[in-house]
Amino acid sequence: MGLPTVFVRLTGCPLRCGYCDTAYAFSGGKNMSVSEIMEAVVSYSPHYVTVTGGEPLAQVNSLALLTALCDQGYSVSLETSGALDISRVDTRVSRIVDIKTPGSGEMEKNHWENLTRLTAHDEIKFVLCDKADYDWARQKLLELELDTICPVLFSPAYNQLGPADLAAWILHDRLPVRLQLQLHKLLWGECVGR
Repeated sequence: MGLPTVFVRLTGCPLRCGYCDTAYAFSGGKNMSVSEIMEAVVSYSPHYVTVTGGEPLAQVNSLALLTALCDQGYSVSLETSGALDISRVDTRVSRIVDIKTPGSGEMEKNHWENLTRLTAHDEIKFVLCDKADYDWARQKLLELELDTICPVLFSPAYNQLGPADLAAWILHDRLPVRLQLQLHKLLWGECVGR
């Protein structure tokens, strides 16, 4: 968070999380080849590139895109729902893997095997809707010792859970997690990236 980053948002997602703030990415968009995407990215002269969605791994050519971005020398991250296998993602990519909470409505789609594939340069993210989600995530964090795998992010669902409340709970419980806010929304509002 806070680093100037180009976001490549891919269309399509097999999940329908209750807090989804990018439903516009479920369909539509513009068909582009990997080379066309690369041309668009180059125009920004970035150092950091994040491939997100929807669910990027649902796209046939997402793996080729991630590798092409790495080959170009960018620092590349992938934001994924955690519902699809990450084992074929280029090892140079930092994978940010969601663990879906009860409040998401998609908890049964967690691909738990992904946890065994994570390395220290990846991240685990929980988007939390309320105190019940927080308690569930805290239990998973401690039970699975997630902070020993990679950094863990707790993020409040936009307009559902107050960031100050989440911060207070994290501090009270002294959890080894990082509070993550959607900085682009704080700076520019809800419509950025559409």
